[in-house]
Amino acid sequence: MSVLSKYLSVIVWALAMLVLAVPASAQAQRDIAQDSAPFVYEVERLENGGGVGAPLDLDTPMGLVESFMAAGEAGEFERASAALDFANIDTSARAMSRRDVTSALYDLLHRSVVIDWAILPDRPDAVDTETSSKDPMAGTARRSVTLAQIELDGRSIPIRLAREQAPGGEPVWLFSRQTVANVPALYAVYGPTRFEKSLPSALREQAFWTLAWWEVIALPLILLAAALAALLTHLAIRRFRGRFRDDVVVHGVLRAMHLPAVLLAFAASFALVRETFFRLSGPVKDLLDPLQLILIIAAFLGIVLSIIEAMFELATDRRTDALEDPDNGEDRDYYTKLSAIRRIVTALSMLAAIGFLLVASNISSTLGFSILASAGVFGLVLAFAGRKLLGDIMSSVQIAFAQTARIGDAVQYEGQWCFVEKIGFTHLRLRTWDERRVIAPLSDFTNKSFENWTKRDASLMMHVELELDNRADVEKLRGPFREFVEQDEDVVDPEDASCEVVGQTARAMVVRFMARSSDPKCGWKMHCRLRERMLGVAAGLDAAAANEPVPAYLPREREVRMDLARKDEGA
Repeated sequence: MSVLSKYLSVIVWALAMLVLAVPASAQAQRDIAQDSAPFVYEVERLENGGGVGAPLDLDTPMGLVESFMAAGEAGEFERASAALDFANIDTSARAMSRRDVTSALYDLLHRSVVIDWAILPDRPDAVDTETSSKDPMAGTARRSVTLAQIELDGRSIPIRLAREQAPGGEPVWLFSRQTVANVPALYAVYGPTRFEKSLPSALREQAFWTLAWWEVIALPLILLAAALAALLTHLAIRRFRGRFRDDVVVHGVLRAMHLPAVLLAFAASFALVRETFFRLSGPVKDLLDPLQLILIIAAFLGIVLSIIEAMFELATDRRTDALEDPDNGEDRDYYTKLSAIRRIVTALSMLAAIGFLLVASNISSTLGFSILASAGVFGLVLAFAGRKLLGDIMSSVQIAFAQTARIGDAVQYEGQWCFVEKIGFTHLRLRTWDERRVIAPLSDFTNKSFENWTKRDASLMMHVELELDNRADVEKLRGPFREFVEQDEDVVDPEDASCEVVGQTARAMVVRFMARSSDPKCGWKMHCRLRERMLGVAAGLDAAAANEPVPAYLPREREVRMDLARKDEGA
């Protein structure tokens, strides 16, 4: 039994070694095959140029681009044509020679592309040795490398390098035949204008960075032309505002759109001059394109939102008295909800503009944006600002639809009697009874309690408190008070009026006179008249009390002290 077990164990061990050996052998065969058969595009024949001067370095992607750009900078386009596969160019663009296509490709790379040398491997197999191990392409041989992307007719056209091999030849890296076929169309859009071609050759020479001398001179001229267009727009709108000064609607709309229109004139003129006469190149173009688009979108958005804001302001300002009417609750509800809808439309418009900006421009690939994004600063700022802004917008919408404070409502805020004049994104604008404007944060109206005097019923119980002498006969005051509430036109319910003693100290007693008014405005005036009337009655009764023990009405603490002082002097 032990012998059989020993034979079985030997057989199992042999099978296990065989199973482990087969994958290792297959892996070795695969590695050998990969090394002996390079990862290339096999073509019938190579259709690249060259043959004039020293050959280009076509062994690696980095060598290809470096040697091509060096030959192009030297003007040796016949030699540089060795880097291009012209297999598709003869049928797609007969109007351009191979030398012209090579020159056009160099101009595109020099003017319109920022070459990221870090993505160009310096290995024949194009293995990226710098990438993270988590990258699925890490350690993988490639036969195609994308150098850049250029927009054309709403789609991205890649500038691609390909590793090609003809029968019996060595593998070489070239600009792919599809990339070369796209060069004429790209050059027609991104190449120099007729005006640029007419400039002297000295001005077209490179000055610094990727800028030619004519670009260094042209950039200030473009800015000057745009500033001149903005100034003319400013003067024209100001003149129109003067002509329509008597027309409140037109004047208000022109005033609201004045600054955005000037901004639009500047950005549009800048873009028009650039596209018509000067096509700036390289990093300058990558920086100016998104900034230009941001200005144009911001200007259009500003014009639309300014007109909406101006129309709403005019509608509410012209109906201020009507909105504050205590019986006009429907209009207050309507304009408050309209204000909320306006804010929602404004927020959606801003989000749509930001979305359009991100889609229309490749802003994430610009230098400044990339620096901010890599540092995380831009994301943190956007997140914080967006959270705060979204919270304020939701608070304003909550106030508007819950109608805790409506436009035209009378509220008491921090001890001040105010009317709600505007509900904005982050603040409420309140108008005090003496025509001052109080800007209150929305959080105070969503997180704290406040008094709304016209929420359901505009009528308000007003009260006057007087400090009278403890010996005063309050009953003699009730008759004049009753006459006042029955005769005053702002007292809506005389039966609801009352005169009561609500407090007492050793010095005086507190008498409160209360009467209901139709609304806070009338109530304030009635409150002042009531105070004046009752003080006059008390003063008259007090003057009649010449001798004791006739009751006094006004506190006589000062007289008592003077009497005591005289007695002390006499003693």
